[in-house]
Amino acid sequence: MKDDMSHRSPVHALLADGTTVRIRGVAPGDHDQLEGLYQEMSPENLRRRFFSVSPRSACLAADTVCTPARRGHRALLAERAGQVIGLAEYHAGDDAQDCAELALAVAEGLHHQGVGTLLVEHLVSSARADGITTFTADALSENQEVLRLFADLGLRVTRSFEGPEVRLAIALDQDDTYLAATEARGRTADIASLRPLLRPRVIAVVGAGRRPGSVGRALLRHLHEDGFTGRLFAVNPDAEAILGVPSYPSVGALPVTPDLVVVATPAASLPAVAEECGKAGVRALVVISAGLDATQAQALLATCRTYGIRMLGPNCLGVANTDPACRVDATFAATHPRAGTAGVAVQSGGVGIALLDGLSRLGIGVSTFTSLGDKYDVSGNDLLQWWEADGRTDLALLHLESFGNPRAFSRTARRVTRRLPVLTVDAGRTDAGRRAAASHTAAAATGTMTRQALFEQAGITATRSIGELLETAALFHSQPLATGTRVVVVTNAGGAGVLAADACAESGLTLPAPGPELVDDLLAVLPAGAAVANPVDVTAAVTEDELRACLERLVTHPGVDAVLVALVPTAVATETGDDLVRAVTRGPGRRAKPVAVVRLEQDVPVTLLPVTDGETIPSYAEPLAAARALAHAARRTAWLARPAGTVPGPDGVDPGRAHELAEDFLAAHPEGGWLDPRDCADLLACYGIPQQPWAWAETEEQTVRAAEQLRGADGRVVIKAHWPGVMHKSLQHAVHLDLRDETQVRTAFQDLRERFAGLMTGVVVQPLAQRGTELFAGVVQDGVFGPLVVFGLGGTATEVLADHTARLAPLTDHDAHDLITAPRCAPLLFGALGGGPVDLEGLEQVLHRLSRMATDLPQLAEADFNPVLATPGGATVLDARVRLLPRRTEDPYLRRLR
Repeated sequence: MKDDMSHRSPVHALLADGTTVRIRGVAPGDHDQLEGLYQEMSPENLRRRFFSVSPRSACLAADTVCTPARRGHRALLAERAGQVIGLAEYHAGDDAQDCAELALAVAEGLHHQGVGTLLVEHLVSSARADGITTFTADALSENQEVLRLFADLGLRVTRSFEGPEVRLAIALDQDDTYLAATEARGRTADIASLRPLLRPRVIAVVGAGRRPGSVGRALLRHLHEDGFTGRLFAVNPDAEAILGVPSYPSVGALPVTPDLVVVATPAASLPAVAEECGKAGVRALVVISAGLDATQAQALLATCRTYGIRMLGPNCLGVANTDPACRVDATFAATHPRAGTAGVAVQSGGVGIALLDGLSRLGIGVSTFTSLGDKYDVSGNDLLQWWEADGRTDLALLHLESFGNPRAFSRTARRVTRRLPVLTVDAGRTDAGRRAAASHTAAAATGTMTRQALFEQAGITATRSIGELLETAALFHSQPLATGTRVVVVTNAGGAGVLAADACAESGLTLPAPGPELVDDLLAVLPAGAAVANPVDVTAAVTEDELRACLERLVTHPGVDAVLVALVPTAVATETGDDLVRAVTRGPGRRAKPVAVVRLEQDVPVTLLPVTDGETIPSYAEPLAAARALAHAARRTAWLARPAGTVPGPDGVDPGRAHELAEDFLAAHPEGGWLDPRDCADLLACYGIPQQPWAWAETEEQTVRAAEQLRGADGRVVIKAHWPGVMHKSLQHAVHLDLRDETQVRTAFQDLRERFAGLMTGVVVQPLAQRGTELFAGVVQDGVFGPLVVFGLGGTATEVLADHTARLAPLTDHDAHDLITAPRCAPLLFGALGGGPVDLEGLEQVLHRLSRMATDLPQLAEADFNPVLATPGGATVLDARVRLLPRRTEDPYLRRLR
């Protein structure tokens, strides 16, 4: 078995009502509980499970499931508070190892809570890892509950009827339909589990002191003064009341069970506090405290999991919800958050305070604020799903320093960003580690590149600083999205217009020259001396009415996507009483296109100018800030306009054979390593990746014979030396090109044998490739993000030129297209030098097949295809290197808590 859950640590997951269960493999010691699970079933449910009500059924079933682990059998149970509440198992027949019989049981009284569905999801994941492709199951036709469970899984189910029984065949394909169904179930459970944290009715604060100066007391004051509408308590054995809030000696002594407990006590006390909360039935904790050692951290999380408590933190600023129906400010920020529509989740408390202050100053405010801290449990993924459904949030702001499950986060973000903008800060990481990289791919795959791939594929707007995040949020909050990149700059001062135009160009926006008709329309309303180009210089003499008329024509013109108005105060406007800013904020048609203002004299980076209808327009102190925000808006529009991509299923692939190759290699090399050319070619063949013809030779005579067999039309061949771990063969002069006859072949082999004596294990012989564009494709397994596909210009200078882009696997059709078009070398692929375009479809196929290989094989640590020769007739891998490491399969989309 490849992935025996009985030998892995148990996992915790959420049921439909938000409660937590533990899922693990069955052990012999579970016999009595499993027998009790069956014995406690009603006669009707027992008949539906065993098709009879024999009193021996329970004992026999428990005996069968508790037998020692064996090939083709797996059993998982769900337990809550130490009590078994469900069981799912499968048995594969001896004659069909890819097909298994499924059986399921749920404790009496716990139906319709998602126990069975969750167990089946985990069993499906394990079965796939064991090479099982189909489940079969028998059910009575009257058992509508179990039939509905299978029908709603999202898997392809076929039914056949035999009298009162239904025979089900369930295909275990992990396609988008199944992933979407599991996501929907996970979203329901996640939101339910977060309600005690984000919409509590009863809150207790543990750690509030009687004297000023403690964090706990500050939290209690915030909750009390901000008007929390539910019941509020303090827990302090030395006080009967603190700040007018009733205090009790312990959580267990409270008159009612809190939904949420906020803890600000020393780290050493946290496991005991969590244990007390769990026994009292508390559903959510906010742990402000920091400084936990590894033992304390493990004990705290284990206690929360045991009692089904969702935890925010530790080491966090707190949580806030500005919903008038349940206003909560359990933070120790200096001021209360302003009510608004931005959802905020941060790991850094300092960043959280900066965002709260900035959003309040702008008037955007927050719907909910969560400081994730060390993120033991509640994560950014949880909050995205909450904001998607809360009916109040229209803008999401994230500052995440780490990702627990990036592939699950990416799927969630792709869905959420189609409903509301998701903005983040990409702070970057050091690239020092890549200097010692063992492959071209590992050298190219920097931390920044990996995160950028995640953000771009998910449609997340990634900014470079907190300031840029707020500047972009101001535009997204107040203006419609630009429909494109065409911007017209309007200014009353030529210098300011030039600065704004440069900023737009640097941000990737275009400044089209106005057409003759628009020029005439603008000149008709502007003062003499106005220059109607782009920028439009309306001169210092422009009046408020003239500027308003100019903007009206621009925002309604079909050739304009956005307008950037750069204004400077002048004595002329002061003398005439004209208010040029008012011309922008009160101009008719303002909402037809996004409008941004730049005022160089402005004393804050960004502010929102009020408009007569109660809306706002963003005003920036720097042209670059406005231009960046408009560029972000244009990119979001383009992302929304593109349909969601699909992951193609390449034909002619043999993942079963690929797994065998990987397992055989790792059995012989337990520490892992680089495949030799023969194994490497076999692995690529499993995925139909086109390779240049080649032969392996270990002696001079074998090399001569191989060269004779492989000579192309022009008779020339290439010889490449090989030894384990060899890289940069050209730089080591380990390649001989353009060998035309036997004498040159012999001389080349002798040279390689002498120079690399003691290293070289053989040579690869290939016909000399035709001319074409040398490209690079590779994949590296990131320990956090999963497989990352890298593509760009290849050849000997691939690392020096660093013309690469990347996307996380699995690649959609859009991802493959983006990989090909993003590098600077892309024009070469489309025939920029007159040679005609290369086979773009063939190139995309190479990328999709590489992506499929990486997602199928977690053991694949990295792979280099360099070069990939692209010509009008196809795309062919000329040289490939693959490294395998012993790694266990882990399903990134399986529902489980961190």
